[in-house]
Amino acid sequence: MRRDRVQALLSQVATGACSVEVALEQLDGAPVDELGYATVDTHRALRQGYPEVIFGQGKTPAQVVGIAERLAAGGDGFLVTRAEPAVQAALAARFLAAEVNALGRTVLLRSTHPRAVGTHLVAVVTAGTSDLPVAEECAVTLDAMGHPVQRITDVGVAGIHRILARRETLADAAVVIVVAGMDGALPSVVGGLVRRPVIAVPTSIGYGSAFQGLAPLLTMLNSCAAGVTVCNIDNGFGAAVAAGRILDALNHRGGAG
Repeated sequence: MRRDRVQALLSQVATGACSVEVALEQLDGAPVDELGYATVDTHRALRQGYPEVIFGQGKTPAQVVGIAERLAAGGDGFLVTRAEPAVQAALAARFLAAEVNALGRTVLLRSTHPRAVGTHLVAVVTAGTSDLPVAEECAVTLDAMGHPVQRITDVGVAGIHRILARRETLADAAVVIVVAGMDGALPSVVGGLVRRPVIAVPTSIGYGSAFQGLAPLLTMLNSCAAGVTVCNIDNGFGAAVAAGRILDALNHRGGAG
């Protein structure tokens, strides 16, 4: 159960709208659920604000469905990343309301207790169309966390005027996530244009000397734009969670201009 739901429940107890016994029944349960092939962390949302996310790669469709069923039973829905077509099909058949993003390889079942939509925008920027799978994983994760997303697509440094034309949108964002392969230069450019946090995600897109994302990773780590944060290769999910934590801290202290 998410922290906001627990807080609402405790508020109901305080006002007398809910009895202590009923609240205990809703909160009762072990912090983990043993499935034999997985140990589901059912209290992660209470600790961190977001439920456990299922990493689909390497798991069978039956295993992913089983974990998803346990998470969905708590009412907070679920998010699966790196879901291969067979996993996508199995989840879509089991959960008719699930949203499949084939490009981003994600499957999202929304919570039956929707969280409030955040007020701070995250811009997800891609250098090229080939970077979209990673960017979509990022955007869907942010959506699941309740953060609005603005996608800015195919604005790499080979045509620098394209990103310069989007400066107003970049300035409106509270966090900018830049997804790029090849030479990985776009995060440095964006980092020199905005005053917001910039999170760079190298992708495994590029010719041989890109070394499956190692070249853009090293470029981003050596960015001359101060303060650019770098995630692992193809880790759109990690970038989204990092942005979410920044926004949670921003909301906690009342926002900042």
